Amino acid sequence: MPNVIDIMRQRGFIEQTTHDQELRDYIESGQVTCYVGFDPTASSLHVGSLVPIMALAHMQRQGHRPIALVGGGTGLVGDPSGKTEMRKMLTIEKVNENVAAIKSQLARFIDFEKGNALLLNNADWLTSLAYIPFLRDIGRHFSVNRMIKAESCRARLESEDGLSFIEFNYMVLQAYDFLELSRGQGCRLQMGGSDQWGNIVAGIDLIRRMTGEQAFGVTFPLITTSSGAKMGKTAAGAVWLDHERTSPYEYYQFWVNTDDRDVVRFLSLFTFLPMEEIQSIRSLEGVDLNGAKAVLAYEATRLAHGDGEADKAYKAACQMFGTRPIAKEILPSSGIPRGGGSGLDSNVPATDMQMSVFKDGIPAYKLFQQVGLVQSGGEARRLIDQGGGYVNGVRLQSFDQLISSKDINDMTLLLRAGKKRFHKIRIDAEKSN
Repeated sequence: MPNVIDIMRQRGFIEQTTHDQELRDYIESGQVTCYVGFDPTASSLHVGSLVPIMALAHMQRQGHRPIALVGGGTGLVGDPSGKTEMRKMLTIEKVNENVAAIKSQLARFIDFEKGNALLLNNADWLTSLAYIPFLRDIGRHFSVNRMIKAESCRARLESEDGLSFIEFNYMVLQAYDFLELSRGQGCRLQMGGSDQWGNIVAGIDLIRRMTGEQAFGVTFPLITTSSGAKMGKTAAGAVWLDHERTSPYEYYQFWVNTDDRDVVRFLSLFTFLPMEEIQSIRSLEGVDLNGAKAVLAYEATRLAHGDGEADKAYKAACQMFGTRPIAKEILPSSGIPRGGGSGLDSNVPATDMQMSVFKDGIPAYKLFQQVGLVQSGGEARRLIDQGGGYVNGVRLQSFDQLISSKDINDMTLLLRAGKKRFHKIRIDAEKSN
């Protein structure tokens, strides 16, 4: 069986590891238990959380046991890492609500049946700690001098708002999580983002001091697009794993619009397709590269939302933007339909309108505003004048171009604003005059 560290390194997951050779030996010694922590400050994880999720999934696929630790306890304190100001404090009820939602999202990627993986909540042990015994038993092992040198603390100490005492405790609590999982679950490997390096090392040191055992750490790089943007951020906001916050169709569209320069890297990180297949597409361009993007979008959507939603999103994209034939030689392990598809998925926004509305025609800019693709008539005019308005895949020539019954295909009209915003109009013939 290949060493999972080599697999993750090849696919671009690893930025740093502790005790490199000892870690390799530990992984090869048999089944190991590892964990990643997830912050419950929202009711959904987003695309920026996919690297640690996929890393846990790779560990499981190579025969190891992953733990997804949801921070129901530390979420009440707040992690200062990567933040220039103190996070908004959440109530216990809100944190618990978020924890339940996150668990269901993680289960899409990781098999929690029959103890193959664990979903744990650190509130189970943190909220019952007695303060004085905790300080005496755990706090005495931490040097304030070392703690304030950690990147997460140093950046906040230099900021205008400074670092609150409650957040300063975060490193101690995360280290204690590692100790608790080491004692209770035999977990000796923690993984996390590069901003967690100081917290992970603190946990390794605490385990050594308290138990004499060697623990290990792996950190992931911050993933950005080739344009320099933070992964998972769009003009419309975050791309969420919750289908109610980001529909499967919108999720698919996020991936299919990947920059050409990022396709190979994102296939490596965000799908389980074989690396030899992914490497073979490096020279693709044009239509074939677009086919590879469709595979990326399909596979990513399938993981987050299931096969059925991925099929519907792909078929909807085919009808909205035209079928993209995908040669069987391109990423052949993917289950994407190779011949295109038809039929709009229910996640595409739709409006029912009467045929009579189109009898004499309606100006395009008014129609775009009426269905909510734009906020105002002025915005609609600018969009269409700049070449960003489409009806049934055909670019509009002028903002006041009349859309009439002649434009209706199969009792539908498909409107598109720019590359990603879309709307379907279903024509009700029975109510026509």
